[in-house]
Amino acid sequence: MKKVILALCMLLVWGSFSECKKNANGRRTLNLVDDATVLSLSNSQYSTFLAANPPLQGTDDVARVNRVGAKLTAAVAQYLSSVNKSDLINGYQWEFNLVNNSEVNAWCLPGGKIVVYTGILPLMQSDADLAVVMGHEIAHAVLKHGNERMSDQLLVQYGGEALSVMLSSKPAETQALFNSAYGVSTTLGVLAFSRKQESEADEFGLYFMAMANYDPNNAVTFWQRMAAQSTSSTPVFLSTHPSDETRIQNIKDLLPKALTYYHP
Repeated sequence: MKKVILALCMLLVWGSFSECKKNANGRRTLNLVDDATVLSLSNSQYSTFLAANPPLQGTDDVARVNRVGAKLTAAVAQYLSSVNKSDLINGYQWEFNLVNNSEVNAWCLPGGKIVVYTGILPLMQSDADLAVVMGHEIAHAVLKHGNERMSDQLLVQYGGEALSVMLSSKPAETQALFNSAYGVSTTLGVLAFSRKQESEADEFGLYFMAMANYDPNNAVTFWQRMAAQSTSSTPVFLSTHPSDETRIQNIKDLLPKALTYYHP
């Protein structure tokens, strides 16, 4: 009964917000985080992270991350322009960095700040595999999934207080919530994306990699390898990016449309 009452209260609170937004997929989401505050917080947390984790320089792997990242982000701009949604990346200044960390992880912050950990590279057999992962993470940022997760947590934990207010009154808690929502972590405290968010990131990641001239069929074989490696001690990246048969089948179902963007 308590769960039912809580659910009803949540619906009532949801209905009281006039400021809801649609993401790039047309899905309406709760929006308690304004873009200006998110970008400011993103730049601050990104700088703090890089100060503690100096990016690698001048290696073949660094060149690879930059090469794949540049092609993907050009494709993002092209795709969003084609659907009249270029405003979704207003204020984005794309950056790509590889950091020396054994964790299997990669993330993309609002504003286009992309970090790949060296621990994920052994799973990459080709540039196309790296494009699967980076495209997926970029899609999360473009679709504003982190913003959505922060809004949900602001509603649940802080009664729907706006991000700008939280940042002023509870800066430490806000920074921790940001890091958790956007995956700027290595082991603990990362909020899992919902199945809907994962499916959206898979879909748009396929479109982005295809437009960048990476064969989207590679996404199937990549996630099949990830599924084969899954164990009870799955790394953070894989635990928040499930590699089950349903997901793989969904990707297969999306391939005909994704391939329409692929012109090698």
